[in-house]
This record gives sequence, structure tokens and C-alpha cells, in this order.
Amino acid sequence: MTEIALGFATLLDPAVLGFLMIGILAGLIVGSIPGLNDNIAFAIFIPLSFSLSSTYALALMVGLYCSCAVGGSIPAIMVKVPGTASSVLTAIDGHAMARSGKAGQALGIAITSSVFGGVSSALVLLLFAPPMAAFALRFGYVENFSLGLLGMASVLGLLGGSMIKGLISAVLGLLVATVGFSQQTGLPRFTLGIDSLYEGVPFVPLLVGLFGVTAVLDLAEELIRDRRKGATPRQMPRITDSLMLDWRMTKRLLPTWLQCSAIGNVIGIIPGAGMLMAIYMGYERISHRYKRLFAGKPGEPEWGEGAPEGIAAPEAANNAVVASSMVPLLSLGIPGNSVSALFIGALMIQGMVPGPLLFIDHPDIAWMIIVAFLVANVLMWPVSYALVRTISGLVFRMPKAVLVPTISLLCLTGAYSDENSMFSIGVALAAGVVGYVTRRLGIPHAPLILALVLGRTIEDNLGNALAISGGDWTIFVDPVGHPISLALILGAAAFMLAPLAAETRNRYRRRATLKMEA
Repeated sequence: MTEIALGFATLLDPAVLGFLMIGILAGLIVGSIPGLNDNIAFAIFIPLSFSLSSTYALALMVGLYCSCAVGGSIPAIMVKVPGTASSVLTAIDGHAMARSGKAGQALGIAITSSVFGGVSSALVLLLFAPPMAAFALRFGYVENFSLGLLGMASVLGLLGGSMIKGLISAVLGLLVATVGFSQQTGLPRFTLGIDSLYEGVPFVPLLVGLFGVTAVLDLAEELIRDRRKGATPRQMPRITDSLMLDWRMTKRLLPTWLQCSAIGNVIGIIPGAGMLMAIYMGYERISHRYKRLFAGKPGEPEWGEGAPEGIAAPEAANNAVVASSMVPLLSLGIPGNSVSALFIGALMIQGMVPGPLLFIDHPDIAWMIIVAFLVANVLMWPVSYALVRTISGLVFRMPKAVLVPTISLLCLTGAYSDENSMFSIGVALAAGVVGYVTRRLGIPHAPLILALVLGRTIEDNLGNALAISGGDWTIFVDPVGHPISLALILGAAAFMLAPLAAETRNRYRRRATLKMEA
């Protein structure tokens, strides 16, 4: 308790709180711009921290990290353009709900879910950092491969009736993930002689293209169709209802928040897993619950067409990753994901080395960072509610003829800012065309994105694990040497078999019903 009090004493300096608030505001704004994400936000603000004291700089970074994912949900819901990668799934049910006249409720669910997940991860960081970081140390190449396999298997739970199209999407993502240098051979693959592809297809421009440019093409098509028919262009969703959730909705979403926050916290602690794996696993888990309890009831939409849980699940999961990803970093010096790796840069700029010595040499800073995550998430709630209407009023109420070029400019700017390269703009445009065509063919994008994220990780960890074992594949199911890997593979098998079992059960029921009717 003495250490926690020391952290609060350092944080509650008015100037430190001011920089924390600046970070929250900046993160919300950056996250709400399609194509910009927390990595880019950190890259922009880290150089600015040179001239700041350690407490001011690190409070700014904490606020930035906590709020970027929340900001990304705003364009995801309003115009179906994810502001950040972690808002990919939020766009599905969120925009559908906004189209039905419930934009305020959708944004309220996203904000409240994000705050719930963020507070839970901050409490995990505050109370359980040392023991949970010790557990994360048990993840090596073998366990990380099995974890990636589990993440890929979870895609099957999202495919529903389009199993073949979903698998096509996943395979396409895996193929794109193979572009670039091979870690095993050291040789370039599928780069077509283009130097910019040696490190793989840039992820941010690809994401901007698949979701941002594709959405722009959809809007443009709709605008052209309306003009040809002489119809009045359909307005973009507006916030006409309250953002505040009533007690009934809060009670309904509480189990979703608890389950997805737990998933996000566990995934956040494991180095390299990241937000995307957490949101897909949480979304898949809650989809089964929704279909069991709510699907088919009067007034309840189909999953993927405006279900409240479809917004709550990914938003709670992604923010639960934020503070929990700092557990291995602060305790062991091991970054949990790419953003927490950038946090190492912010610490080192201030002359600090993350790890156990941080709590010995700079206890005030270490505990200030920990309690700042808790305070930032609490402050983020009212700030998000206040800012979301402003952003919607300035941007998303524009006429569609103005909105199309505006979003196009933001998307291409975000793609260019990833590597300051025109090649990134080309990738975004190409991905947008591919995304537009695949959407017309009914091929989902979610499996492609997850496969793209996990493909290289699975391949690299597989190669390293087999090199260690001398090519012995049984290392992944060794109950003595690698029990965690065995458990994860069994979980992956369950994910893969679950849709088949459900389909078999449904066929049996249909046959039984037909026999009874006959």
C-alpha cells in the first residue's frame, strides 16, 4: 500500500494530471482518424517527450495509450471505417446499430465497454503484475505457436454459414503474410523485385485499404446510384439518442464485459499476442452466448447486424489488453505488444530501464505509471462522452459528397504516414480495390486480417520450435515439457470441431423434425 500511495502522490500533481489529460485527448483524436493508430501516435509524441520531465512525459504516454482504441471506435460506428486495427470488429455491429437510428447507444456501449476493460486491466496491473508476469515467462516458441494456432482456429467460430468463403479469406491472409524475407532461409519471397516488400506488406496501409478505401468506394457507389435515380442521398448516421446506458442494458452486457476483459487481460500479459487476438477470441466467445440467449427473439437483430454484445465484446477485450500488456514490461522488461515496446523507448529516453530495477531505482515513476493507467481509464469515460458528439458534429454530419473525399484524404494520409512512402498509398489503394471486390463476392475480411496478423508469428515460432526439437513435432503436445502448448492445441481443436458438431446437431434435429411431421 505504501508503494501505491507513492504512485498516487506523484500522479496527483496538477501538472502531471494535466499531461495525462492531454494524452487522453490526443489519443481520442488520433484514434478517430482512419489510418492513424496508437503506434503512429507514440511515434509522433515520443520525440516531443525529450524536452519534458519523466513524470510529465510518461503520464502523457499513458493517456495516449489508453484512449487510442476508444477513439478508433468512433469512425468504426459512424461510417464503418475503423480508426484503429482494434476497431475492426466494432465496425460490424456498431455501424449496423448506427444505421438503425441507435448511433448514440452504439457509441455509449463502445465507450462504457472500453472503460470497463481498461479499468479491469489497470487493476490487474496494480495488483497482480509480479505473479502474472512470471506465468508469461513460461511462453516460448512452442507455446506461442500453439497460441497463434488457437487464434486462427477461433476464426472458424466467426464464419457461420459461409465456411468456404471464410476459409478463402483466411488463406488469402496467410499468403499475404508470407511476402518478405523468410526467417528460416533468409531469402525474399513473393516480393516481385520490390524493395519495399522485403519486410512484408505494410500492415497499416493494408488495413486502411481494406476498410477505409473500401468504405469510401461503397459510399461513392451509393452516391452515384442515388444521383442516377434522382433520389435524395441517404444521410450518414447521426447521434439522435442518448449515449448513456440504462440499467437494463448495463445488466445485460455485464457478463460480456467480464468474460472479454478476462480474455483481454490474459492475452495482454502474453508477449506478442496483442489486441487483435484478444478481440477475435472475445468476439467469437460472445457470439455463441448471443446466439444461445438472444438470437431469434423479438426485437433482437442477428449477430453481426447490430447486436449490442457485438460492440461490447471487442471494445472490452481491446482495452483490457492495454494495461495488462505493461505487466511483463514493467516487471521483466519484456514488451507485451508493439505499443508497449515503444513505451520502452519512452522510458529509455528518460534514462530508465524497464524491469525489476525500475521499482528499485525509480519507485515513484514505476508506481506512478501503474496508477496512471487506472486514473486515465476513469477520466477517459466523461472525456469520451464529451468529445464524441464534437467529432461527430464536425466530421460525420458532412454531406456524403463532402464526406467521400474527406475520408479518402484521411485514409491516404494515414497510409502515407506509416512509412512516409508513396508505396504505402499504392498498397492502400490496391487493398481497397481487393476489399471492394471481395465484399461484393461475400468474402469476409475478418479472417483475412487475423491470418495476416498471426501468419508470420505462427511461421516463425513453428520454425524455431522445430529447430529446437530437431524436427520432432510431438514437442507441441508434450504433456510434461510443454503442458501449456498441449492445452492450447486442445482448445484450438475444440474451436475447429465446434462448428462441425453444431452443423451435425442441426442436421439431426431437422431430420427428426421431418420424421415427426411425416
